Amino acid sequence: MISAFANTWKVAELRERIIYVLVMIVIVRLGVHITLPGVDAGVIDQHMKNIAEKGGSNNGLLDTMATIFSGGGLQKLGLFALGIMPYISASILMQLMTAVMPKLSKLSREDGGRQKINQYTRFITIIIAIVQGGFLGRQISSNPGSLPFFSGIADVGKLVPNPGFTFIVIFTLTVVTGTLLLMWIGDQMTEKGIGNGTSIIITINIISSLPTALALLWKSLISGGTPAGAAFVVFLFAFLIFVVAATIAITQAQRRIAIQYAKRVVGRKQYGGQTQYLPLKLNYANVMPIIFATAILGIPTMIANQMFPSASWALTLNKVLSYDSIWYYVIAGIMIFFFSYFWVATMFQPSEISENLKRSGGYIPGIRPGEPTAKFLDFTMTRLTFAGAIFLTIIFAMPFAVSQMPTLFSADPLNPMITGFFGGTSLLIMVGVILDIMRQVETQLLQRNYDGFLRQGKLKGAVDRRNKQLAARSSNNMLYLIVVVALLFILGIVALSMKP
Repeated sequence: MISAFANTWKVAELRERIIYVLVMIVIVRLGVHITLPGVDAGVIDQHMKNIAEKGGSNNGLLDTMATIFSGGGLQKLGLFALGIMPYISASILMQLMTAVMPKLSKLSREDGGRQKINQYTRFITIIIAIVQGGFLGRQISSNPGSLPFFSGIADVGKLVPNPGFTFIVIFTLTVVTGTLLLMWIGDQMTEKGIGNGTSIIITINIISSLPTALALLWKSLISGGTPAGAAFVVFLFAFLIFVVAATIAITQAQRRIAIQYAKRVVGRKQYGGQTQYLPLKLNYANVMPIIFATAILGIPTMIANQMFPSASWALTLNKVLSYDSIWYYVIAGIMIFFFSYFWVATMFQPSEISENLKRSGGYIPGIRPGEPTAKFLDFTMTRLTFAGAIFLTIIFAMPFAVSQMPTLFSADPLNPMITGFFGGTSLLIMVGVILDIMRQVETQLLQRNYDGFLRQGKLKGAVDRRNKQLAARSSNNMLYLIVVVALLFILGIVALSMKP
């Protein structure tokens, strides 16, 4: 594996793709720290310092979810405050509509239909971003303290010095532009990089909170703590390795259905007769059921806080649906099961697969083609979905279980910023994206006869000479891009040093 990492820099094209992705990541992180117009950055900085002095925010899961999809841009009200979430929401909506609407389903199978669906997705992204940006601008200009991540900011100062309609319009246009820029960067990373650019952006946003999580872990368990706290930190790292390994194993797990193709003789050539496999993933729905469950559970508390802030039933609802309540995870677990089966029923079409196999002359040994094949696939996928839903429920509840572990030796529960890396949406997204990147890089290496991460290739002299020629003709555009990013970084350092 170490040699595979070294080989990535020997392939000129792959090296340029990796450098391009790294440069785009720097631009994404810079955009998070560019404060939106009309917002007092000093008030936000002081508010963040106050939270750090208190040992982190008490808003738990809400802050963790905001960090996942905006990388801290929402808490800092940066250019990428909305993050990539409007595009993710639009993509999920279009996937569901394509599965349930016959016209869109037919369009997706036509030539050029996928491009039209992508255009519809972008239009929906703009609409969602305008709505979310308008509500956010109105909220921070009138009552920013009602937002979970700005609780108590009124004690620091006025977040928006000049609120009004003009501010809301400028604020909305800016955050919508930031979202569209982020969407464009994701597309460029997909085309010129090494994989799904949108998923890479989300992963980088998750990883960006790792230094803060480590600092909180040091402050809560090691700095001024007991020997039991230090030993618990060692246990946490070992347990994290186990959880990541188990997540990778179940994410990669699949049931392989043998497909036999009938023999055909065309002229002097014989076609078919070989056995192939139809892979059915254990976790077919991936992270979608968790996203649906958390999003829906957040709606009642948000409406209750906005419309009935002082009602007794609203306070009870907030207590029941808080991240540290056992009822929250019970209800979420039931919803994860429901959405797992819902997603599979929507996206997995056994009748269509059976019909395609029948047309191509394929069949499952021991199962008759047509309706019996569709029933067999549906039955098999139902059992796999049950196991996958159990896995998702355990992963979703894992951060809460880890946060309560310190109470066994009379310590305070861990901050959700720390435990977020032990499960939930963060872990599933990171594992999925990193595995996809490794597959992309390994494909590039094997095509050029280099050793991959898991499989081996044979290095040939002709390939080596071709790579050297490509390296000699390296594009100057990459150099210019690196210079521009370096200048932006230097200007940022100068601006920070000039702050009073």
